[in-house]
Amino acid sequence: MIAAEMRAAGRDLPTAESHWQRWTMDMQIIVTDADVLGIARRAVDSELDAIELAASRFNPDSEINVLAERGRPMEISELLAELLGAALLAAQQTDGDVDPTIGARLIELGYDRDIAGMTSAVRLASSITQSADWKMIGLAGRVASVPRGVVLDLGSTAKAVAADRCAARVHRVTGAGVLVNLGGDIATAGQAPTDGWQVLVCDGDDEPSAMVALESGWALATSSTLRRSWRRGQQAVHHIVDPKTGWSAEPVWRTVSVVARSCLAANTVSTAAVIRGWRALDWIRAQRLPARLVDRDRLVHTLGGWPADDANRRR
Repeated sequence: MIAAEMRAAGRDLPTAESHWQRWTMDMQIIVTDADVLGIARRAVDSELDAIELAASRFNPDSEINVLAERGRPMEISELLAELLGAALLAAQQTDGDVDPTIGARLIELGYDRDIAGMTSAVRLASSITQSADWKMIGLAGRVASVPRGVVLDLGSTAKAVAADRCAARVHRVTGAGVLVNLGGDIATAGQAPTDGWQVLVCDGDDEPSAMVALESGWALATSSTLRRSWRRGQQAVHHIVDPKTGWSAEPVWRTVSVVARSCLAANTVSTAAVIRGWRALDWIRAQRLPARLVDRDRLVHTLGGWPADDANRRR
């Protein structure tokens, strides 16, 4: 998800970085060898091109839209099989709180195009939602099936997988240490700077912030109710939908940041935490994952060994 502002910098190793906009979000790559930055950037762009062609809900010609329109089993690419498998795994691990079949409901709420093309207020759409859940999706190897009328949205998990894939690919083709930041979904690979990748986590210039050091191979994801938001009639909505209610999750949390061994794992927990509200505290605590949750009153809750250096926090 696009989340709290992220800034990262390496120390003790000469680093180079590139910033750009894509998918209506800020993207960033840092490598520990300035000579390979151009190669690294091209590798990331190539990976993102492939993921967009495979899984973009906003591209009518994307493979995932063809699959949904087919309405019967079809063989899909290895990449889409990986992305769809990741979405189904996230659904299973969260008891359906992170569900890839919410696409139709997002359209109904007004998120029917890339967020850059939306106005702050959207028209009220007629009801189009077909009752659906992730268990209706079939995937066996590279053969997938989606019932006709079910609209898939792999947004959160696909972006997290993209970060993991981009970091791994850059390290594979350059040998350099790398941090990839796709709108707050951060993955790393290769040798990290001596004191780790320094990442600043904050909601904005006037919000509580925290600096964390990511070691090599670790990832961080932040989910937010502050970004990708709009108004539907008189109601404020955002892009993280609770599949059980069909509405945007109650904004108990402004942001949820989680550290895990992969960006997919971190994103799965951070997204589900937004949906679970206050129940997320015990759930994350049981998983012993470092996490930082900023509630609607801007109070910070840290769990699982997250550095407890915020000036205004609760446990």
